[in-house]
Amino acid sequence: MDELMSGNSTISNQKMKASVKDSAKKTLDQITNVYIWDMDETLILLKSLLNGTYAETFNGLKDLQKGVEIGKMWEKYILQVADDIFFYEQIENYNKPFLDALSQYDDGLDLSDYDFNQDGCSSPYDDLNKRKLAYRHRIIADKYKHCIIPYMNRAGFHPMDSGGKSVILACIAVRGIILFFCGMLLCSHCGSSILLDMLILGLRNIFDQEMIKLWDDLYNMTDSYTDRWLSSARAFLEQCSDGNKDSTPLAPANGFVDSTDAKFQNVSVLVTSGSLIPSLVKCLLFRLDDLITDGNVYSSWEVGKLQCFSWIKERFSGPNVRFCVIGDGWEECEAAQTMRWPFVKIDLRPGSSHRFPGLTLRTVGHYFSIVYGIPDAENDDE
Repeated sequence: MDELMSGNSTISNQKMKASVKDSAKKTLDQITNVYIWDMDETLILLKSLLNGTYAETFNGLKDLQKGVEIGKMWEKYILQVADDIFFYEQIENYNKPFLDALSQYDDGLDLSDYDFNQDGCSSPYDDLNKRKLAYRHRIIADKYKHCIIPYMNRAGFHPMDSGGKSVILACIAVRGIILFFCGMLLCSHCGSSILLDMLILGLRNIFDQEMIKLWDDLYNMTDSYTDRWLSSARAFLEQCSDGNKDSTPLAPANGFVDSTDAKFQNVSVLVTSGSLIPSLVKCLLFRLDDLITDGNVYSSWEVGKLQCFSWIKERFSGPNVRFCVIGDGWEECEAAQTMRWPFVKIDLRPGSSHRFPGLTLRTVGHYFSIVYGIPDAENDDE
């Protein structure tokens, strides 16, 4: 009997070792695709609305003045949120390339009772003011993360139906916000609007329902005027970020998955020439915040896109990492060429396959394959 047990134990150990070895091999074989996005005139339209270049590509078929007015409304809301919620009026002149740029100066102080209007924050040339700016960046990151609930509501999730409850419970598990759970228990028999009010209160009432409706209406008006550019760009970003079972083998879009069973990991990073804080606000208002994290937003305003690309390459360094830049400008094109990365140029002109709607994973996969070739795992799928 002991011999039998010993034999079973040996077999079990051998299977475990084989499983660990196989798991390690899969991890080494995984390919990470890093999509580096431009913001304006790529994922969103704004500058081309304001200066009329978007309407001009339609040769008189689009109302140019309407596009300008839509752009001005976006400008108004972006600056309003940036100033009122994200300290932009205080720190406009202290732009940093990313929110963690001063994290080493953040001592972890509890900021729940901190008075940001009375701390005398000024140019961050010394450690004290760098710490004050780092505090603001921490709060901005926190607010950005916690704006997911208002987005879920405007996207059609209702807290009292089964789908809405599942999403909220998922947020609870991820974020550990006990207030959400308490609110659901206390209001299990209340109307959905009451529960939603409690959920938003749990997010410090960052946005009220009236403002969300105004943004919704403007988003839908813009999406209609631009023939679904915004919603199509978001859907494509979602394919790149979260996965799409119908994606082409040339550009798998399984999301950034922490699983050794996945052959591919994908992550989306935003590098914009605009200031950091308004760019984060744009992500929120244009419904990109659940697909691009606050830590994946870079501002090249002072440092240039090549420097940002270099940081991203260092951050995602590894033998099986592939990068692809998607944008409309010359700077990201030149930076991508310097890095020897594929560059997909967005074209505003109607009928182009390099616009939204129009751009597909197969097209992007073609650019990947030109620079990196087709991985064996992808060849197996063909």
